[in-house]
Amino acid sequence: MPRVRLVLEYDGTDYVGWQVQPNGTSVQVVVERALEKLLGAPTPVEAAGRTDAGVHALGQVVAFDAAQALPMKAYVRGLSGLLPPDVAVVAAEEVAPGFDPRRHAQGKRYRYRVCNRPVRSPLRRRTHWELFAALDVLAMRAAAPHLLGRHDFSAFRASDCAAKTAVRELWRLDVEQAGDELAFVVEGTAFLKHMVRNLVGTLVEVGRGKQPPAWVGQVLASRDRGQAGPTAPAHGLVMEEVFYAPRPGVTAADGEDEPE
Repeated sequence: MPRVRLVLEYDGTDYVGWQVQPNGTSVQVVVERALEKLLGAPTPVEAAGRTDAGVHALGQVVAFDAAQALPMKAYVRGLSGLLPPDVAVVAAEEVAPGFDPRRHAQGKRYRYRVCNRPVRSPLRRRTHWELFAALDVLAMRAAAPHLLGRHDFSAFRASDCAAKTAVRELWRLDVEQAGDELAFVVEGTAFLKHMVRNLVGTLVEVGRGKQPPAWVGQVLASRDRGQAGPTAPAHGLVMEEVFYAPRPGVTAADGEDEPE
């Protein structure tokens, strides 16, 4: 049976997350249902990361063993036609039989989006965290480097995070601005549960003027979740890309991703 890798884009607003759960419809469920219709057999899929409820994706990677050989356009066009409007296949390719989208990943990039204007934005309410008071972008940029490198990120993990170790490596944390939109772009080896959202919530405390930039380093060193800022809402987060080529000078991931 051929092994196939897909890149998926989805709006996570109406889903309980990527992974199958008893309390609602997941993205995994709708993808597997569509694959069963296309291939004529139950087709379990494996994903690069388990995005949490409300989190979106531009570059979620999944893999599965197909019951029959089909041209790749059957997945990009045919499978997309069987999926709901908020999920689509954007790329497909046949890969080696042993390919594992999670274990073979060398890192990921997430983008967290903020709408920062004094009035509501109806068109961005499902995709951006709306913050109405002006944020100090320069202060947040000054704070971000304190989080780069290989550290114990216990201060930025959810209380129910099940990861065996909190050591992770971040090699990018940029604060971008375009008009009234901000984006926190985070790249690293692997991520703890709610880690990106907790990093963003902490940087926003600096942007609001509640803490100085150096405070972020103190929070990191404390390894205490209670010292960090609030968890940013899920709907601002996008899994943007999964990396499979090794990045020079970056240590391999120290464990599995937790749901983001």
